[in-house]
Amino acid sequence: MRTRHLYLARHGHADALGGLTDDGRAQASLLGRRLAAVPAAVIWHSPVPRAVATARHIAEHLPDAIVAEADELADHVPYIPVAEQTPSAWRGRFDGSSAVDAADASRRATALLARFATADPVPGSPAADTHEILISHAPPIAWLVRDALGAPPSRWLGLDSANTALTVIRYRTGEPPALVVFNDQSHLPPELRWTGFPRTVVL
Repeated sequence: MRTRHLYLARHGHADALGGLTDDGRAQASLLGRRLAAVPAAVIWHSPVPRAVATARHIAEHLPDAIVAEADELADHVPYIPVAEQTPSAWRGRFDGSSAVDAADASRRATALLARFATADPVPGSPAADTHEILISHAPPIAWLVRDALGAPPSRWLGLDSANTALTVIRYRTGEPPALVVFNDQSHLPPELRWTGFPRTVVL
């Protein structure tokens, strides 16, 4: 039986130009410190600069891990819901989206799941547990969580991820995916939690 562990995190807080802020760098370093004991062979990251920089800060705490780009983790809408599937708070967000946009979203979402939502990172490779860190953006993380839970496609909406919050999904041969942790920020002090989101009571 093979078990694949994915450690998912949104990039650190970024400025208007897409670079990490001081808070973002601190968040990334704290996440790296938390993940230092994980036997990760690779740190995958989105090609977007704020994700690249976050992965590099994390890699300082995991010197044996390979750091590599994965286009499937880029910031993209994974599914464009039709009007009757869209919560009232999200109405208007997808106005102007075309059939071409919807098809591109579907293609990218399918590629993301094909690459990462499986117990077999490399088909035909020897059976062994694997641990991979994925630095991405809120929508791809939401899509992977939605898929793991078997929820309808439109339910990726509202599954927010705070900057450098940790989500863990476990894939095991012959079993449904297990959502182990979602949006956990316990490695961050209160002043660095929910960066970029409305203030929320954190229990």
